[in-house]
Amino acid sequence: MKRILLFILTNLAVMLVLGIVLSLLGIGRPVDGRGLHLSTLLAFSLVVGFTGAIISLLMSKPMAKWSTGARVIEAPQNSTELWLVQTVQSLAQRANIGMPEVAIYEGEANAFATGAFKNSALVAVSTGLLESMNREEVEAVLAHEVAHVANGDMVTLTLIQGVVNTFVIFLSRVVGWVVDSALNKNEERSGPGIGYTITVIVCDIVFGILASIIVAWFSRQREFRADAGAARLMGTPLPMEHALMRLGGIHAGDLPKSMAASGISSSGGGWGELFASHPPLEQRIAALRGARA
Repeated sequence: MKRILLFILTNLAVMLVLGIVLSLLGIGRPVDGRGLHLSTLLAFSLVVGFTGAIISLLMSKPMAKWSTGARVIEAPQNSTELWLVQTVQSLAQRANIGMPEVAIYEGEANAFATGAFKNSALVAVSTGLLESMNREEVEAVLAHEVAHVANGDMVTLTLIQGVVNTFVIFLSRVVGWVVDSALNKNEERSGPGIGYTITVIVCDIVFGILASIIVAWFSRQREFRADAGAARLMGTPLPMEHALMRLGGIHAGDLPKSMAASGISSSGGGWGELFASHPPLEQRIAALRGARA
């Protein structure tokens, strides 16, 4: 089961910090003894929700390097590194984006792309993937990752995360106010009580989990688009099909949770598919074959 766990945790951490800061500034209290101020709450939710997502986006590339131990190829040290850089450069030119940083990291078969901007992204492949695939298949994987960058998937994912963050924050506090009012309906209060605080924390967690299903659904759809993008960049879907089939026969290495949604590997089955960042390999291969039928 693949999740964008670290991305979501970063959002939650940023939202918590922003919530405290805004409260100290007098902006973060949409609830008082007189009732719930929906316009203030909505503004508060938008600011905190989108700021958390945007900060996570801006941190995505350094976090990826740190969490995977990826080494950026500054000057190719061998023929494989030279080929990787030249291949990514060619794909980036075809996709009409700036040259991404190219990196290698130790691990089983996988790859990912990340970065806040199309013209300054990062594309990384694992040593396991280089050892397990032929060059045409590796090129197809690189094309898939370049397609993610060209499609602006990280930015779109950030916008969707910002929207769901906003709803989580807004609805949690509305529910918190309703519960707190029911618990203290006969008491005089100057502000929300402990019932509000506990309910908001619980709802933040529950709604956050439900919201992650929406984010994961979008992530799965973008994998199909990246596969199709790889087929366009390669001029044929066959190399991408072969790469996915190869992944189906080898163990695709788990990425750090922050990078799971940007990798090439497939999802698990059962209920885990609701939270999976990637569709099953069989569905992706079928979509590619359907496109060339």
